[in-house]
Amino acid sequence: VRLVESGGGSVQSGGSLRLSCEASGSAYSINAMGWYRQNTDKQRVLVGQIFSSGSVNYADSVKGRFTISRDAAGSTVYLQMHDLKPDDTAVYYCSVAFVGSTWYWGTGTPDTVTS
Repeated sequence: VRLVESGGGSVQSGGSLRLSCEASGSAYSINAMGWYRQNTDKQRVLVGQIFSSGSVNYADSVKGRFTISRDAAGSTVYLQMHDLKPDDTAVYYCSVAFVGSTWYWGTGTPDTVTS
């Protein structure tokens, strides 16, 4: 299984970034896809998830600012981030769960929001 993340970077407060993660290498269909983030010395926490049913959920801290979506094939997940704040600075990780399988993780993409 391979997860390829892209789109991270540095942006000023109030700016936007879009992350992408393409999943490949499994014969099974995808059950759920998500984004997590982790700051230095802190736990990795959920940012948002999207399920094969189309349902989504978000961390309270990003509701109204971030949107998670996927492509028509269901193999690429996106995280559109608007109105970014310095507290959003973290390494963002893509995660994918295939049917009948555990979650797989990407290597992470660092995002920095400067004030």
